[in-house]
Amino acid sequence: MTTSPAVPSLVTRDDVLEARERIAGRVRHTPLLAPLGDDRVWLKLEHLQLCGVFKTRGAFNRQLAALERGELGDAGVVVASGGNAGLAQAHVARRLGVRATVFVPQAAPAVKVARIEAEGAEVRRVGREYAEAWAAAVEHAAATGATFAHAYDQPAVVAGAGTLAEEVLDDEPGIDTLVVAVGGGGLYAGVAAAARGRARVVAVEPVTIPTLHRAIAAGHPVDVEVSGVAADSLGARRAGDLAHAAAVAEAPVSVLVDDDAIVAARAHLWREHRVASEHGAATAWAALLSGAYVPAPGERVAVVVCGANTDPATL
Repeated sequence: MTTSPAVPSLVTRDDVLEARERIAGRVRHTPLLAPLGDDRVWLKLEHLQLCGVFKTRGAFNRQLAALERGELGDAGVVVASGGNAGLAQAHVARRLGVRATVFVPQAAPAVKVARIEAEGAEVRRVGREYAEAWAAAVEHAAATGATFAHAYDQPAVVAGAGTLAEEVLDDEPGIDTLVVAVGGGGLYAGVAAAARGRARVVAVEPVTIPTLHRAIAAGHPVDVEVSGVAADSLGARRAGDLAHAAAVAEAPVSVLVDDDAIVAARAHLWREHRVASEHGAATAWAALLSGAYVPAPGERVAVVVCGANTDPATL
Protein backbone atom coordinates (compact mmCIF):
# COMPACT_ATOMS: atom_id res chain seq x y z
CA MET A 1 0.00 0.00 0.00
CA THR A 2 1.08 3.59 -0.60
CA THR A 3 1.07 5.23 2.83
CA SER A 4 2.99 8.45 2.21
CA PRO A 5 3.48 10.98 -0.60
CA ALA A 6 5.40 9.75 -3.63
CA VAL A 7 9.04 10.82 -3.96
CA PRO A 8 8.92 14.00 -6.08
CA SER A 9 10.45 14.13 -9.53
CA LEU A 10 9.95 16.36 -12.55
CA VAL A 11 6.60 15.65 -14.19
CA THR A 12 6.91 15.57 -17.99
CA ARG A 13 4.53 16.05 -20.88
CA ASP A 14 4.63 12.28 -21.44
CA ASP A 15 3.18 11.89 -17.94
CA VAL A 16 0.42 14.35 -18.83
CA LEU A 17 -0.39 12.55 -22.07
CA GLU A 18 -0.54 9.24 -20.21
CA ALA A 19 -2.92 10.83 -17.71
CA ARG A 20 -5.09 12.20 -20.52
CA GLU A 21 -5.47 8.71 -21.96
CA ARG A 22 -6.22 7.19 -18.53
CA ILE A 23 -8.95 9.68 -17.58
CA ALA A 24 -10.48 10.05 -21.05
CA GLY A 25 -14.27 9.88 -20.90
CA ARG A 26 -14.31 10.43 -17.13
CA VAL A 27 -13.79 14.22 -17.01
CA ARG A 28 -15.15 17.13 -19.02
CA HIS A 29 -13.28 18.89 -21.82
CA THR A 30 -14.08 22.35 -20.47
CA PRO A 31 -14.75 25.34 -22.73
CA LEU A 32 -12.34 28.08 -23.73
CA LEU A 33 -14.14 31.44 -23.72
CA ALA A 34 -12.89 34.60 -25.42
CA PRO A 35 -14.25 37.45 -23.27
CA LEU A 36 -15.67 40.62 -24.78
CA GLY A 37 -14.65 39.60 -28.28
CA ASP A 38 -10.95 40.04 -27.44
CA ASP A 39 -9.06 37.59 -29.63
CA ARG A 40 -5.96 37.76 -27.42
CA VAL A 41 -7.36 36.71 -24.02
CA TRP A 42 -9.31 33.52 -23.30
CA LEU A 43 -10.84 32.14 -20.12
CA LYS A 44 -10.41 28.40 -19.60
CA LEU A 45 -13.67 27.60 -17.82
CA GLU A 46 -12.35 24.79 -15.67
CA HIS A 47 -14.80 25.77 -12.94
CA LEU A 48 -17.30 23.80 -15.06
CA GLN A 49 -15.32 20.61 -14.43
CA LEU A 50 -16.97 17.77 -12.47
CA CYS A 51 -17.06 18.81 -8.79
CA GLY A 52 -16.54 22.40 -9.91
CA VAL A 53 -12.75 22.17 -9.77
CA PHE A 54 -9.73 21.11 -11.84
CA LYS A 55 -8.66 18.68 -9.11
CA THR A 56 -11.08 16.04 -10.40
CA ARG A 57 -8.59 15.37 -13.20
CA GLY A 58 -5.75 14.54 -10.84
CA ALA A 59 -8.03 12.60 -8.51
CA PHE A 60 -9.12 10.28 -11.31
CA ASN A 61 -5.55 9.82 -12.48
CA ARG A 62 -4.27 9.09 -8.96
CA GLN A 63 -6.91 6.54 -8.07
CA LEU A 64 -7.07 4.83 -11.44
CA ALA A 65 -3.29 4.47 -11.49
CA ALA A 66 -3.40 3.04 -7.96
CA LEU A 67 -6.09 0.57 -9.01
CA GLU A 68 -3.98 -0.52 -11.98
CA ARG A 69 -1.12 -1.29 -9.57
CA GLY A 70 -3.36 -3.06 -7.05
CA GLU A 71 -2.71 -0.42 -4.38
CA LEU A 72 -6.28 0.42 -3.38
CA GLY A 73 -7.45 -1.93 -0.62
CA ASP A 74 -10.28 -2.01 1.90
CA ALA A 75 -8.97 1.09 3.71
CA GLY A 76 -9.48 3.05 0.51
CA VAL A 77 -7.98 6.46 -0.12
CA VAL A 78 -7.13 9.26 2.29
CA VAL A 79 -6.46 12.91 1.47
CA ALA A 80 -5.89 16.16 3.33
CA SER A 81 -7.57 19.16 1.80
CA GLY A 82 -8.79 22.70 2.25
CA GLY A 83 -11.91 21.42 0.51
CA ASN A 84 -11.50 21.05 -3.25
CA ALA A 85 -9.03 18.16 -3.36
CA GLY A 86 -11.09 16.31 -0.79
CA LEU A 87 -14.23 16.82 -2.82
CA ALA A 88 -12.55 15.59 -6.00
CA GLN A 89 -11.04 12.51 -4.35
CA ALA A 90 -14.35 11.72 -2.62
CA HIS A 91 -16.25 12.00 -5.91
CA VAL A 92 -13.80 9.73 -7.73
CA ALA A 93 -13.81 7.22 -4.86
CA ARG A 94 -17.59 7.03 -5.00
CA ARG A 95 -17.50 6.52 -8.77
CA LEU A 96 -14.89 3.76 -8.43
CA GLY A 97 -16.46 2.09 -5.39
CA VAL A 98 -13.59 3.04 -3.08
CA ARG A 99 -13.74 4.17 0.56
CA ALA A 100 -12.58 7.76 1.12
CA THR A 101 -11.46 9.60 4.26
CA VAL A 102 -10.88 13.35 4.01
CA PHE A 103 -9.01 15.42 6.60
CA VAL A 104 -9.81 19.15 6.50
CA PRO A 105 -8.78 22.07 8.71
CA GLN A 106 -11.35 23.52 11.08
CA ALA A 107 -11.73 26.57 8.82
CA ALA A 108 -12.71 24.59 5.71
CA PRO A 109 -15.77 26.25 4.14
CA ALA A 110 -19.07 24.62 5.06
CA VAL A 111 -20.17 24.56 1.41
CA LYS A 112 -17.17 22.37 0.53
CA VAL A 113 -17.42 20.09 3.55
CA ALA A 114 -21.11 19.47 2.87
CA ARG A 115 -20.34 18.44 -0.69
CA ILE A 116 -17.57 16.09 0.43
CA GLU A 117 -19.94 14.40 2.85
CA ALA A 118 -22.61 14.19 0.14
CA GLU A 119 -20.13 12.16 -1.93
CA GLY A 120 -20.09 9.58 0.86
CA ALA A 121 -16.65 10.32 2.30
CA GLU A 122 -15.83 10.42 6.00
CA VAL A 123 -14.73 13.95 6.93
CA ARG A 124 -12.39 14.60 9.87
CA ARG A 125 -11.65 18.17 10.98
CA VAL A 126 -8.12 18.65 12.33
CA GLY A 127 -6.15 21.82 13.09
CA ARG A 128 -6.33 25.41 11.92
CA GLU A 129 -4.39 25.02 8.67
CA TYR A 130 -4.03 22.58 5.80
CA ALA A 131 -0.59 21.51 7.08
CA GLU A 132 -2.11 20.10 10.28
CA ALA A 133 -4.77 18.20 8.35
CA TRP A 134 -2.02 16.86 6.08
CA ALA A 135 -0.03 15.49 9.01
CA ALA A 136 -3.14 13.75 10.36
CA ALA A 137 -3.89 12.23 6.96
CA VAL A 138 -0.36 10.85 6.64
CA GLU A 139 -0.66 9.32 10.12
CA HIS A 140 -4.02 7.77 9.17
CA ALA A 141 -2.51 6.26 6.00
CA ALA A 142 0.36 4.73 7.98
CA ALA A 143 -2.00 3.30 10.62
CA THR A 144 -4.67 1.88 8.29
CA GLY A 145 -2.91 1.10 5.01
CA ALA A 146 -5.09 3.60 3.13
CA THR A 147 -3.63 4.93 -0.10
CA PHE A 148 -2.45 8.50 0.40
CA ALA A 149 -3.58 10.96 -2.28
CA HIS A 150 -1.74 14.26 -1.98
CA ALA A 151 -3.75 17.37 -2.77
CA TYR A 152 -1.04 18.79 -5.04
CA ASP A 153 2.40 17.15 -4.72
CA GLN A 154 2.17 13.68 -6.32
CA PRO A 155 3.15 12.95 -9.91
CA ALA A 156 -0.20 11.37 -10.84
CA VAL A 157 -2.15 14.27 -9.33
CA VAL A 158 0.03 16.86 -11.09
CA ALA A 159 -0.09 15.04 -14.44
CA GLY A 160 -3.87 14.89 -14.25
CA ALA A 161 -4.06 18.63 -13.65
CA GLY A 162 -1.85 19.20 -16.67
CA THR A 163 -4.43 17.69 -19.00
CA LEU A 164 -6.37 20.97 -18.96
CA ALA A 165 -3.38 22.70 -20.59
CA GLU A 166 -3.41 20.08 -23.34
CA GLU A 167 -7.04 21.03 -24.00
CA VAL A 168 -6.19 24.73 -24.13
CA LEU A 169 -3.36 24.25 -26.61
CA ASP A 170 -5.39 21.79 -28.69
CA ASP A 171 -8.30 24.24 -28.90
CA GLU A 172 -6.12 27.31 -29.60
CA PRO A 173 -2.61 26.24 -30.69
CA GLY A 174 -1.54 29.88 -31.09
CA ILE A 175 -1.81 30.67 -27.39
CA ASP A 176 1.50 31.96 -26.03
CA THR A 177 0.82 32.14 -22.29
CA LEU A 178 -1.17 30.27 -19.67
CA VAL A 179 -2.02 32.10 -16.43
CA VAL A 180 -2.73 29.96 -13.38
CA ALA A 181 -3.32 30.47 -9.67
CA VAL A 182 -0.85 28.83 -7.28
CA GLY A 183 -1.44 27.44 -3.81
CA GLY A 184 0.62 24.30 -3.28
CA GLY A 185 1.44 24.39 -6.98
CA GLY A 186 -0.07 21.18 -8.36
CA LEU A 187 -1.98 22.98 -11.10
CA TYR A 188 1.05 25.10 -11.95
CA ALA A 189 3.35 22.05 -12.11
CA GLY A 190 0.95 20.15 -14.36
CA VAL A 191 0.35 23.07 -16.70
CA ALA A 192 4.09 23.73 -16.84
CA ALA A 193 4.73 20.09 -17.79
CA ALA A 194 2.19 20.21 -20.61
CA ALA A 195 3.26 23.64 -21.87
CA ARG A 196 7.06 23.29 -21.50
CA GLY A 197 8.67 24.51 -24.69
CA ARG A 198 5.30 25.47 -26.19
CA ALA A 199 3.93 28.31 -24.03
CA ARG A 200 5.08 30.35 -21.05
CA VAL A 201 3.34 30.04 -17.70
CA VAL A 202 2.40 32.93 -15.42
CA ALA A 203 2.12 31.74 -11.80
CA VAL A 204 -0.14 34.02 -9.75
CA GLU A 205 -0.29 33.96 -5.96
CA PRO A 206 -1.92 36.04 -3.24
CA VAL A 207 0.63 38.37 -1.68
CA THR A 208 -0.44 36.86 1.65
CA ILE A 209 0.48 33.28 0.58
CA PRO A 210 3.55 33.55 -1.71
CA THR A 211 4.60 29.90 -1.57
CA LEU A 212 6.12 29.48 -5.04
CA HIS A 213 7.48 33.03 -5.14
CA ARG A 214 9.40 32.41 -1.91
CA ALA A 215 10.55 28.96 -3.07
CA ILE A 216 12.02 30.44 -6.24
CA ALA A 217 13.82 33.15 -4.24
CA ALA A 218 15.16 30.69 -1.67
CA GLY A 219 16.07 27.94 -4.12
CA HIS A 220 13.83 25.43 -2.31
CA PRO A 221 10.31 25.30 -0.82
CA VAL A 222 9.96 27.24 2.44
CA ASP A 223 7.12 27.75 4.89
CA VAL A 224 5.07 30.95 4.65
CA GLU A 225 2.30 32.41 6.76
CA VAL A 226 -1.20 31.66 5.45
CA SER A 227 -3.96 34.28 5.40
CA GLY A 228 -6.28 36.20 3.11
CA VAL A 229 -9.48 35.72 1.14
CA ALA A 230 -8.15 32.85 -0.98
CA ALA A 231 -6.70 30.81 1.89
CA ASP A 232 -9.47 28.20 1.74
CA SER A 233 -8.23 26.96 -1.65
CA LEU A 234 -4.69 28.38 -1.99
CA GLY A 235 -3.74 28.01 1.66
CA ALA A 236 -0.84 25.57 1.51
CA ARG A 237 1.98 26.60 3.84
CA ARG A 238 4.66 25.80 1.26
CA ALA A 239 4.93 25.02 -2.43
CA GLY A 240 5.24 21.36 -3.37
CA ASP A 241 8.53 19.88 -4.46
CA LEU A 242 7.03 19.13 -7.87
CA ALA A 243 6.07 22.78 -8.34
CA HIS A 244 9.55 23.88 -7.39
CA ALA A 245 11.09 21.33 -9.76
CA ALA A 246 8.91 22.71 -12.56
CA ALA A 247 10.07 26.25 -11.78
CA VAL A 248 13.71 25.15 -11.88
CA ALA A 249 13.19 23.37 -15.22
CA GLU A 250 11.64 26.46 -16.82
CA ALA A 251 11.13 29.59 -14.76
CA PRO A 252 7.58 30.94 -14.71
CA VAL A 253 6.61 34.57 -14.58
CA SER A 254 5.88 34.87 -10.85
CA VAL A 255 3.20 37.44 -9.96
CA LEU A 256 1.68 38.47 -6.64
CA VAL A 257 -1.75 40.09 -6.21
CA ASP A 258 -3.40 41.50 -3.09
CA ASP A 259 -6.76 40.59 -1.61
CA ASP A 260 -8.49 43.67 -3.01
CA ALA A 261 -7.45 42.66 -6.52
CA ILE A 262 -8.70 39.11 -5.97
CA VAL A 263 -12.07 40.29 -4.66
CA ALA A 264 -12.41 42.71 -7.58
CA ALA A 265 -11.51 40.00 -10.10
CA ARG A 266 -14.07 37.60 -8.65
CA ALA A 267 -16.75 40.28 -8.81
CA HIS A 268 -15.74 41.16 -12.37
CA LEU A 269 -15.93 37.54 -13.52
CA TRP A 270 -19.47 37.30 -12.20
CA ARG A 271 -20.68 40.75 -13.24
CA GLU A 272 -19.25 40.77 -16.76
CA HIS A 273 -19.15 37.07 -17.71
CA ARG A 274 -21.49 35.30 -15.26
CA VAL A 275 -18.57 33.11 -14.21
CA ALA A 276 -19.10 32.04 -10.59
CA SER A 277 -15.59 31.52 -9.28
CA GLU A 278 -14.19 31.10 -5.82
CA HIS A 279 -11.56 33.58 -4.67
CA GLY A 280 -8.69 31.20 -5.37
CA ALA A 281 -9.87 30.72 -8.94
CA ALA A 282 -10.21 34.48 -9.45
CA THR A 283 -6.59 34.99 -8.43
CA ALA A 284 -5.28 34.26 -11.93
CA TRP A 285 -7.73 36.74 -13.48
CA ALA A 286 -6.70 39.32 -10.88
CA ALA A 287 -3.21 39.42 -12.38
CA LEU A 288 -4.54 40.76 -15.69
CA LEU A 289 -7.37 42.86 -14.33
CA SER A 290 -5.12 44.65 -11.83
CA GLY A 291 -2.24 45.15 -14.23
CA ALA A 292 0.13 42.97 -12.19
CA TYR A 293 0.68 41.08 -15.44
CA VAL A 294 0.45 43.02 -18.70
CA PRO A 295 0.57 40.93 -21.89
CA ALA A 296 2.95 42.13 -24.57
CA PRO A 297 1.47 43.48 -27.83
CA GLY A 298 0.10 40.55 -29.79
CA GLU A 299 0.55 38.08 -26.92
CA ARG A 300 -2.23 35.48 -26.76
CA VAL A 301 -3.18 34.53 -23.22
CA ALA A 302 -5.37 31.86 -21.61
CA VAL A 303 -6.39 32.44 -17.99
CA VAL A 304 -7.49 29.34 -16.05
CA VAL A 305 -10.59 29.79 -13.87
CA CYS A 306 -9.90 26.69 -11.83
CA GLY A 307 -12.77 26.37 -9.34
CA ALA A 308 -16.35 27.34 -8.48
CA ASN A 309 -16.91 25.86 -5.03
CA THR A 310 -18.14 29.02 -3.38
CA ASP A 311 -21.23 30.29 -1.63
CA PRO A 312 -23.23 31.94 -4.45
CA ALA A 313 -24.79 34.33 -1.95
CA THR A 314 -21.39 36.03 -1.63
CA LEU A 315 -21.30 36.89 -5.34
